[in-house]
Amino acid sequence: MSRRRRWTVLAVCCLSMFLVGLDTTVVNVGLPAIGRGLDVGTRSLEWTVDAYTVVLAGLLISSGALADRFGRRRVFQWGLTVFGLASLACALAPSVGALVAARAVQGAGASMLSPVALAIVVNAMPDPRERAQAIGVWASVFGLSMAAGPVTGGALVAGLGWRSLFWINAPVVVAALVLSAVFVPESRAPKARRPDVPGQLLLIVTIGVWVGVLIEGPRVGWSSPAALTACAVAVAATAGFVRVELRRPEPLIDPRLFRGPAFSGAVLGAVAVFVALNAALLLNTFYLQHTRGFSPLAAGTATLPMAAGAMLCAPWSGRLVGRVGPRPPLWLAGGFLTAGGLCLAGLGPHTSLFLLLFAYLLIGVGFGFANAPITNTAVGGLPPDRAGVAGAITSTARQAGAALGIALAGGLVAGTGPAGLARASRPGWFLVAACGVVVLLVAWAARPKAGVRNEVQGTAEVARAR
Repeated sequence: MSRRRRWTVLAVCCLSMFLVGLDTTVVNVGLPAIGRGLDVGTRSLEWTVDAYTVVLAGLLISSGALADRFGRRRVFQWGLTVFGLASLACALAPSVGALVAARAVQGAGASMLSPVALAIVVNAMPDPRERAQAIGVWASVFGLSMAAGPVTGGALVAGLGWRSLFWINAPVVVAALVLSAVFVPESRAPKARRPDVPGQLLLIVTIGVWVGVLIEGPRVGWSSPAALTACAVAVAATAGFVRVELRRPEPLIDPRLFRGPAFSGAVLGAVAVFVALNAALLLNTFYLQHTRGFSPLAAGTATLPMAAGAMLCAPWSGRLVGRVGPRPPLWLAGGFLTAGGLCLAGLGPHTSLFLLLFAYLLIGVGFGFANAPITNTAVGGLPPDRAGVAGAITSTARQAGAALGIALAGGLVAGTGPAGLARASRPGWFLVAACGVVVLLVAWAARPKAGVRNEVQGTAEVARAR
């Protein structure tokens, strides 16, 4: 392929990546409007976000394996089609139940976009230097899409209503389908992995039931028969997943990978970063719109410092990883996240707007610095031939963290009136700070062993991919 066509392929794939990241956070700022439109409370609104992220997290690895077997362009186009149709169903949803179901299908479509599009980009860029540049662009688009969601959502809700959050996907999906048919070449893996159906089902049950317990536990009571039964199911599903995966010749996620402290720490760090981001976005939405009376557009605009911090620091972080390794950007990520959460730990109804914006900036900077070194740490903790597995697992961990962040933050403010919402959300900001501390611990665990130097340059390219 010519250079122009290769970079056109990158643009098409980045377009799909932007959609996936945007839909993880764009709905947050529209939740109050959705609640008023469908006459539902906070707890049901949590499911409109988590139905998407739970299914996305559960299917990411299997969708990548599916693409390796049946063709990456084909599965990519399947994903676009499912995502687009589900977006239309979301926009037309007559009830919250229909909206949640459509969001789950949307998550299934999104799972066929993110890992598959990255594989297409890597396959289309045979030159290592050009591939590194392309992956750097990819990482920047991912960080920007996640952080820009609330701003975009606020503008759409203010101008066109909450259903426009989903209508807007339709023309983008159509454009991506046409461009992929014209420019994206077909490719397959030389040796496709065997499907792991039992592991896949148990993974979805494990993530879904744990998130469901966190969302519904405050409503039904933690000691109620329903909550205790759900906890027992979640524990059994987790144990069953580990048992099944240990016995599979080609497991979905090999539990033995977590024996390495660097790899397991990186996965924990990925969960922590996305818990912090999504908890902060949800708490911001309800606090600014319910307690401070901000419009959706104003509440979304307030997160501009967060988006700017993420957009500027994501590519910088990738360059730092390539030059000095993962530890310095991890220290920065953990420090900024911790400081941002602590800034709002005493949040009140009349907290200074300057302090709010400053805290959002700190959180955005921390988020921007976190992604590249976390993936680098995961990849560095495994043999080189397991780099793809490491990237897939950290991507799954990120989406699981997003679902947990929504569940935990929503549980704090569900059923709380505008007057008490600021005080009720304070533990959530401590949670954001605690996630920053977890990232600092990951940085400590990422220190090189005595007499051993990580092959930083060799892993930097993969780090920027995530």
